[in-house]
Amino acid sequence: MTKTLLSLGHGFSARALSELLLPQGWVIHGTTRSADKAEALKQEGIVPHVFPGNLSGPLEEATHLLISAGPDAEGDPMLRHLKDDITRIAPRLEWAGYLSTTGVYGNHDGGWVDEDTPLTPSTRRGKWRVAAEAEWQAIPDLPLHIFRLAGIYGPGRGPFSKVRNGTARRIIKPGQVFSRIHVEDIAQVLAASIAQPDPGAIYNMCDDDPAPPQDVIAHAAELLGQPLPPEEDFETAEMTPMARSFYAESKRVKNDKIKTDLGVRLIYPTYREGLAALLDLEKAQQG
Repeated sequence: MTKTLLSLGHGFSARALSELLLPQGWVIHGTTRSADKAEALKQEGIVPHVFPGNLSGPLEEATHLLISAGPDAEGDPMLRHLKDDITRIAPRLEWAGYLSTTGVYGNHDGGWVDEDTPLTPSTRRGKWRVAAEAEWQAIPDLPLHIFRLAGIYGPGRGPFSKVRNGTARRIIKPGQVFSRIHVEDIAQVLAASIAQPDPGAIYNMCDDDPAPPQDVIAHAAELLGQPLPPEEDFETAEMTPMARSFYAESKRVKNDKIKTDLGVRLIYPTYREGLAALLDLEKAQQG
């Protein structure tokens, strides 16, 4: 039987997973909200579907389900449109994965959290995620796996362009640390889970080195041979409400479970290896 993945909200992380699955003969259906993006997905070998729209065909074919779309104040957008259909097909799915966020843990003043840490989000987006996780968990017979992702970076999503054009900022908030993960490591964790389903499992996805954000910017500048962007105090820095909200929570996220349960060995265990690889990729693409 052909393995068929229905990817709801086929974005950055899902596309990285597709690069692993397509060469193995998988059929992948992906939803997007625009015709232009649908055409881009088609060029990548994805069967595109503009959402909202009729998904009866891929829902009937799907053996695996990946949910990447984020929730809003009204809940999960996919369940708003597809809950009855997903409930109907749930018992015959082999695997379902929901991409959540480590924001569900809230603020721990730089302390460590793991998958058993109580969910105490302090931001609006974190609270939406907790509600969405629960909504997906409530679907009977859905072989659900929840992946709580730290800050995602990868090709096209690194600090180099801002460092080069002089807009990078080293915002200093004492004690502030973030966890992060390279998109290729997200893809390999998802692939490992698909190969070893464990319905009900929850996994943190992050690298081994929670670090202050200014250290990452500084390292990117060093790799480029650029001067360090000046330091700015968090309390007085001009920031959008969205950017400022990211600093409301500080925690170090444990990733032991992806290693012990799934046998994953991170490709980029820290941002140093990840940024070096992104720079090498840029150079290779430029010839």
